[in-house]
Amino acid sequence: MISITSPNNPKIKLARALKQRKAREESGLFVVEGIRHTGEAFEAGAEFVSLWVAPELLKSDYAKSLVEQLEGRGVPVYTLAAEVFETLAEKDNPQGILAVLRQPLRGIDQLQPANFPWGAALVSPQDPGNIGTILRTLDAVGAAGLILLEQPADLYHPSAVRASMGALFWLPTATASFAEFHAWARRHGYILYGTSTHGSLPYEQMQEYRRPAILVLGSEREGLTAEQSAACDYLVRLPMKGHATSLNLAVAAGVMLYEMLLKG
Repeated sequence: MISITSPNNPKIKLARALKQRKAREESGLFVVEGIRHTGEAFEAGAEFVSLWVAPELLKSDYAKSLVEQLEGRGVPVYTLAAEVFETLAEKDNPQGILAVLRQPLRGIDQLQPANFPWGAALVSPQDPGNIGTILRTLDAVGAAGLILLEQPADLYHPSAVRASMGALFWLPTATASFAEFHAWARRHGYILYGTSTHGSLPYEQMQEYRRPAILVLGSEREGLTAEQSAACDYLVRLPMKGHATSLNLAVAAGVMLYEMLLKG
């Protein structure tokens, strides 16, 4: 373990910079905070670059075991005073453990029906919390993973990491343009199920969701464009009985993913 006392230490400045998307994209790194998320990353075999610990805040025996195991594997472990650790942490009342991880590099061409039989694709999602929540739901229904299209919000934003509840470390993700995605889907024989308020088919009338399949959802603000809707094999809609004209993206994804699970 390496003890760091100054909040202005260059290594701390680098870790602190990862709160910003630009730094995450330039470095290919991101931050995971808290015992549960750090433990999930460890169990999933994520690549740890460094571990930051405030011993006076770290009360969990499991967390202490994580520190020992990671240090035993050669991961640099830096110890900080509680007040210095808090300059790194996003959350109030931090648990005293934070990890810097390397973002996995995964292109859409690495995915195919054999390892990605069904999943979801999000077009330009703007809320990183929605991305994380949808990843968590994909994990819950046993789907394969997530594809992000057309300049999405940051998958490695702290809100996305937290909302995924560890699913980020277990499920494959990839990014692509819609044109690249559409060509990939056709090449591999995927059936695209789009969702839209203008869909001609109520979702409950679908008798079967054949695989390999991708659920395609548009952005929170715009939904799917006419061109994107036309690229889908089926366009379904969810009923809206009240005054609201749309559902939260993660809620709509949850309804559809469980429907695809039950009828897949």
